[in-house]
Amino acid sequence: MTTLITGAGLVGTSFAQEAVRRGEKVVFIDPMPREDFIRAKLGNADYVYTNEDVRSLPGLISTINEHKVDTIVTTASVIGKRVGDPIHFGYALNVGGTQAVADAARLTGIKRIVHISTFGAYDWRKITEGPVKEDNMLGQGTAYSNSKVSQEMILEAYAADAGYDLFMLRLGNVFGVGHFWGGSGGGQKVQDLVMAGIKGETARIPEEQTMDFVYLYAKDCGRAIDMCATAGAQTENVFNIAYPFVTSFDELVAAVRAQLPNLKVEIVPGTPPLNRALALDITRAKDMLGWEPQFSMEDAFADYIADLKTQMG
Repeated sequence: MTTLITGAGLVGTSFAQEAVRRGEKVVFIDPMPREDFIRAKLGNADYVYTNEDVRSLPGLISTINEHKVDTIVTTASVIGKRVGDPIHFGYALNVGGTQAVADAARLTGIKRIVHISTFGAYDWRKITEGPVKEDNMLGQGTAYSNSKVSQEMILEAYAADAGYDLFMLRLGNVFGVGHFWGGSGGGQKVQDLVMAGIKGETARIPEEQTMDFVYLYAKDCGRAIDMCATAGAQTENVFNIAYPFVTSFDELVAAVRAQLPNLKVEIVPGTPPLNRALALDITRAKDMLGWEPQFSMEDAFADYIADLKTQMG
C-alpha cells in the first residue's frame, strides 16, 4: 500500500510516523521546501517528498500513477483567519485543492480518502449545548469554517460518484512539534509556550488566543488518521477526534508549567478571545474505530517537550 499525503505539516507528518511503523510507503506533496521538517519528524524512515501543488490536477495524477498510490490523506489547507487573507487565495487552496484531489481520485481509481476537517466546521453561532455530536449544524459563516464544510461536501459528492471510501475527521486544535505555516494560531500558541518554558523566556501570547478551547495531541491525531486509513467499511464516516473536554487558557498554561516550572507568560492586549466552551462527543470514534486519546494532557506535554528539545539539539 502507498499513501499520498497532501501537505507536510504537523498533522501529515504525525500520520506518517504511524504509517511507516507498519511498513506503509508514504508520499508527501507540498509546494514549500519541507524535507528538513519531514526528516526531523520521521528520522531515517523511507518516504518520498514531491515539490508539487495540491491544486495541480496533472501533478496529482502523475504522482499517484508514479508511486501506485491507493489512499490519500488530505491535510493541505490554510487555517483560521489566513483563509480570508486574502479570501481568493484561501479558497483557491482549500476548495480548489480539494476538488483537484477529488478529481484525481476519480480519474485514477483511488480506493480511500481520509480527509482532515476540523471542529471549526460546526456552526458555533447556533450550537449551545455539548458534548457536540457529528450530526450537529455546520458552517458558522467565516471563510475558514465554510471552506472546511465545502471540502467535506465536495469529497462526499465525489465519493458517491467515484466509489472511493471516505473518512472525515473533525479534529480539535492539534498541538505538537510543527512549523504552522498553514496558520494554526492555537498550535503556534502552544509551541510558543513550550519554547519559552524551555528557553527560560517570556511567552507573549495575543489576547485573542487566550480562549477556552478543545485540544488534541499530534500523536493521538496521527493514530486516529492511521486507524481510518486501515479500518474496514463503517456505517458512519465522520468522526470527532479530540480530548473530550474543554481546556481554559489558565489550565493550558498550568499543564505546560507542570513540566516547565520557570515558564513566564505575558498577554498582549488586543482582540478579546472568542470561547468555544463546548466539548466534542467522541463516542462514535470510540465505538467504531476503537480510538480515544492515549496521552493525558500531562503525558502529552512531557512527550512534546522531549521531542522539541531533541529537535533543538
